[in-house]
Amino acid sequence: MKKILVTGATGFIGQPLCESLASSDKFVLGAVRSKKNLSQFENLDYVSIGDIDYSTNWKRILTNFDCVIHCAGRAHVTKEIGNNLLDKYRLLNVDGTKRLAEQAAESGVKRFIYMSSIKVNGENTNRSIHASNNIDKRIFMHDDIPSPEDPYGISKWEAEKVLWDISAKTDLDVIIIRSPLVYGKGVKGNLARLLKLMRSGVPLPFSLINNHRSLIGLENLIDIIKRCVDHPSAAGKTFLVSDGKDLSTPDLLKHIAFEMGRPVRLFPFPIFLLKIIAKILRKENDLNRLIGSLRIDSSYAQKILDWKPPTSITDGIKKMVKDL
Repeated sequence: MKKILVTGATGFIGQPLCESLASSDKFVLGAVRSKKNLSQFENLDYVSIGDIDYSTNWKRILTNFDCVIHCAGRAHVTKEIGNNLLDKYRLLNVDGTKRLAEQAAESGVKRFIYMSSIKVNGENTNRSIHASNNIDKRIFMHDDIPSPEDPYGISKWEAEKVLWDISAKTDLDVIIIRSPLVYGKGVKGNLARLLKLMRSGVPLPFSLINNHRSLIGLENLIDIIKRCVDHPSAAGKTFLVSDGKDLSTPDLLKHIAFEMGRPVRLFPFPIFLLKIIAKILRKENDLNRLIGSLRIDSSYAQKILDWKPPTSITDGIKKMVKDL
């Protein structure tokens, strides 16, 4: 039975990932801050490691493990500001990742799967200066030159580079997964707030938005992570993953409203006025995620891993809103 360590095992991705792996003939050890109030599953155990940084001792738990799936990290928070913000992200996302990977290699672990972010590629794929007829032609590819713009994206890119360096010097196979916005049961952040607004029935001024955004459902992300655990061709690759179907913000809201059994209440409002209001309220980053495009070409991952998203966007959104 293959033994897998999953960090961030109580997180939005980590918890269902652990449960899914444990139900598929894998022994899973979930690394958590605290072992309080954890669900019990066969082939799934937990270890308390506290906060992850450059001093965490992983050697005591990595003996005889085959794979590490590193989901833990300092999450992106749009409202964070400060001169030392990049250093804060680096502490866990770079230094913590380096420590874990080095000790995994020293302990004989063969495979290291790192949950990165599409923000390594950049913030958006809005129409480039080379596009004609106002058509959005940009799309992120797996072999693009990274262009992170904010502290979170920079820290994720630096962590990737650290992992490739360790892999080149050891027998550790590294796999990078860059995902866009993940939706699903237990979603948090901006999407969770948007779901609450939709459920409240408040009319939203978004009907004029005409963008294209790639998303990935939680079940689809877990499925491709599991594929990377065993697939012989996954080693040494960077995968951009998505559901394979882009949605505009209005289309996403229509899907959500339908699954909630509520009418979609969108009305037209000039985009330039939305930008002015967002600037006044210091919500420019939040607005950019609503009106901007972020498109991903996931064909490379599908080809290398012989993978197709098993869950449709409709079913994924249905599961997300079911328990709200």
